[in-house]
Amino acid sequence: MKKILEMLSEEMGKAFEAAGYDGALGRVTISNRPDLCEYQCNGAMAGAKRYKKAPIAIADDVAEKLADSEVFQEAAAAAPGFLNLKLSGKFLLDVVKTMSKEPKFGLEMPEKPKKIVIDYGGPNLAKPLHVGHLRSAILGESVKRICRYAGHECIGDVHMGDWGMPMGLVITGLKEQHPEWVYFNEGYEGEYPVEPPFTVAELEEIYPAASARSKEDPEFKAKAMENTYKLQNGVRGHRALWKHILNASVADLKKNYRNLNVEFDLWKGESDVHELIPDMVAEMKEKGYAYISEGALVVDVKEDTDTKEIPPCMILKSDGAALYNTTDLATIMERVRLYQPDEIIYMTDKRQELYFEQVFRCARKTKLVKPEMQLKFLGFGTMNGSDGKPFKTRDGGVMRLEKLVQDTKDEMYRKIREGRKCLEMSEQEAKEISDIVALSALKYGDLSNQASKDYIFDIDKFTSFEGDTGPYILYTIVRIKSILAKYREQGGSTEALELLEAGNASEKALEMTLTQFNTMMQNAAEETAPQRVCAYVYDLANALNHFYHETPILKEEDAGRQQSLIALIMLTKDIMETCIDLLGFSAPEKM
Repeated sequence: MKKILEMLSEEMGKAFEAAGYDGALGRVTISNRPDLCEYQCNGAMAGAKRYKKAPIAIADDVAEKLADSEVFQEAAAAAPGFLNLKLSGKFLLDVVKTMSKEPKFGLEMPEKPKKIVIDYGGPNLAKPLHVGHLRSAILGESVKRICRYAGHECIGDVHMGDWGMPMGLVITGLKEQHPEWVYFNEGYEGEYPVEPPFTVAELEEIYPAASARSKEDPEFKAKAMENTYKLQNGVRGHRALWKHILNASVADLKKNYRNLNVEFDLWKGESDVHELIPDMVAEMKEKGYAYISEGALVVDVKEDTDTKEIPPCMILKSDGAALYNTTDLATIMERVRLYQPDEIIYMTDKRQELYFEQVFRCARKTKLVKPEMQLKFLGFGTMNGSDGKPFKTRDGGVMRLEKLVQDTKDEMYRKIREGRKCLEMSEQEAKEISDIVALSALKYGDLSNQASKDYIFDIDKFTSFEGDTGPYILYTIVRIKSILAKYREQGGSTEALELLEAGNASEKALEMTLTQFNTMMQNAAEETAPQRVCAYVYDLANALNHFYHETPILKEEDAGRQQSLIALIMLTKDIMETCIDLLGFSAPEKM
């Protein structure tokens, strides 16, 4: 179905044409003065010079043609030439009725759906997820869900760091601790153990120790580089040990991502494209794109229109080793071959913008992608502590992601147990509900901010049941669920309900907010902007709560009127639950 603003603009366009003016002047927008009107049209101002006529005179002419409109209850000209508009209650109700019966509430699907690959994980193996991984996971998951809902095919890829120097460091650390392991006997020709000889916890201790040591001990670093080389060149023991590291780490990663309600379609890593790199590099050389500069193989990516220096994209280091650039370019090549995407979106720290600019330009210059394929970088800001600096533990270290999630759950549990309904819940039930609400607090607290901006992680604010927070949104949904449950207890049926009549001002305001869903969804998908979903669902929660306080739904004596009210809040609940699912969390049955 058409979006509400399209419907209103069509009606206004007809009035402009009937008055002798260009119908294109009839563009309607939401009013920036809600105290005066609900919608507005400024076309008379735009047409004044063209028709050599005062704007107010044009507005008067158009308003006259709208006197009998079934769409607008009121269309008034206001100096110097505005058209202030209020909707007909019947028209608005018809739009909401149609939404309630249409798939996806009438959201129009694209004529040509896109295939989109979203790269939004980026964890390194053998290292625990920390708070720096939060935004990529939360934002990427929401962008994926929004684009899917909007009708596009989306493929989410975790894109793990599983092949470079970090792996060499871990293997070297393990070798120093356990030189007797069969993996380090290069003459061994038998089968390697099925089970890993270490735990994930042990791996997570080895990497930081090995990394720190490599910065102080050149000999240890050289061994790590040698072991990286052996891994990448197929030494059996190193590959077998790496496979153990991969399997153990991925199992742990899946558990942590599952706790965030984040899912990936692909669990690929840098290693998946290792075999593609030699041919890719050879082709870049043969076609004259790559050349040697100071011993390294590079591709020039600067353009004549650049206003700042864009360094060449390095493909191989002077020792012939591949870099992140190399694996990212090979990954683009693989994605094109396997999936033929129309777009690839990368969710990473905004400080990597120059890096991705180089990679994207290199991919285009070397013809890895077709000209029409989009490569998009969505850089996000940092999550900061109350001091405005990147979030740290009390002792100044980087906090593990699972610790942050648990702290949020604990705080939510405390607030729920202290709430007025705590006596009605068992401890187990309170725990389960607090976990659900905590996820909303964490995700909404992040997603309600514009992705590119830094924000302060405020656990007290994020877990509040008041204001622009996840718990407030869930509380509103649970309020509707409670009304519906009581309505059923009183003998009412929620099957096949109809919206029957226009109501009071708060009811109209709620309906108007509902009709903005499709416009919001289209914008959120086009702009890959989860914050638009947050802003909308917050406005909808406010409209619902205002309506609830002014409308005694369960005390309504007119059965038809009561059924209409129930139908309205059911539609509101459905749209709100759709919104929070797009943000990556759900609502409990009670709070």
